[in-house]
Amino acid sequence: MARSDIDVLVAGGGIVGLSVAWTAARRGLRVTVLERERVGAGASSVAAGMLAPVSEVEYGEAGRRQLDLGRRSAGMWPAFASALEEASGVEVGLRSCGTLLLARDADDARELDRQLELRTSLGLHVTRLRGSEAREREPALASCVRAALEVPDDHAVDPRLVLAALARACRDAGVDLREGANVESIERDPAGERVLGVGLAGGESVRAERVVLAVGAWTPALAGLPPEAQVPVRPVKGQIVRLRDPEGPGMLRSVLRHPRGYLVPREDGGYVLGGTVEERGYDLAPTAGGVHELLRDAYELVPGVAELQIEELSVGLRPGTPDNAPVVGAGAIEGLVWATGHHRNGVLLAPLTAELVAGVLCDEAPDAALLQACAADRFAPAAPGAPVELVS
Repeated sequence: MARSDIDVLVAGGGIVGLSVAWTAARRGLRVTVLERERVGAGASSVAAGMLAPVSEVEYGEAGRRQLDLGRRSAGMWPAFASALEEASGVEVGLRSCGTLLLARDADDARELDRQLELRTSLGLHVTRLRGSEAREREPALASCVRAALEVPDDHAVDPRLVLAALARACRDAGVDLREGANVESIERDPAGERVLGVGLAGGESVRAERVVLAVGAWTPALAGLPPEAQVPVRPVKGQIVRLRDPEGPGMLRSVLRHPRGYLVPREDGGYVLGGTVEERGYDLAPTAGGVHELLRDAYELVPGVAELQIEELSVGLRPGTPDNAPVVGAGAIEGLVWATGHHRNGVLLAPLTAELVAGVLCDEAPDAALLQACAADRFAPAAPGAPVELVS
């Protein structure tokens, strides 16, 4: 049955989609979330929850844009978490833990120096440590650790707690959360100039004034958009292992990162070990090879990992774009708004994405620079006859 009393339809019930829905509802909009499975069942529930724009900075212009977005959103997280906890009564596990980027051998140490140079050139706060200094901070580190970069301002959050808090806060704010509602298509007016709503698997049409697409890696499956209005999103497979210390928390305080993965401690004695980056389409099967590599690398750096209990093997599909930066803001068709393509930074960028999208939905004066950095049209093909920039 079609409905026309909805201001905003949010397709996708992950951390990004729920953050958008909650923020929009707090602005007085009538919001419905359509989730193909259950709320938070996708990549958000697999994520480790690192809020680490400085640790994850990459080379190039796209890396700089991602750094700017990440630092802005990281600064929003304390207030966002506080408001969410107050609204839901659920603590989200936000921790100021810092990160150690580790070097195990000479090759890793040379790469660490390159990473130090990059961050120093950007004016970021990092400190190079000798192996002995790193072990003073984290005694569980193995003697093979040769050096480390300390990133003291990084935070971490528990995405599963965030999802639970967002779901409760959304419902309390009047958001209609519909699970098992698989959005298959975007519906437009006869002229094709305006979005009217969406079509669900099974034939139901749901109408709304605006439609926010936050379906992540499933974006390419949506029908109904002409080629010029689409964005290039692909699934990027990530495998993680959830571990638990039967003795409780305390083996590690900091997030540990190395060239092949990461280890994130939780306050309850849990650890998240990840994460592979695999271009394997929509393959959701965990593999023995992927899990072996994660455990082997972690054990070589933190021998105590061998004593931890394995709780869960998980696979998620990150939504990647050609430059791995998100697509946020108005689409090429009236009424269409994007909130996708966050790759490995969906949790980090959720507060900023929610504010940017809510601003678009409420017709507020936009932060033009931030929206331009996330604009969908940055992937549009050059017009015929347009000059081509040559890169030497």
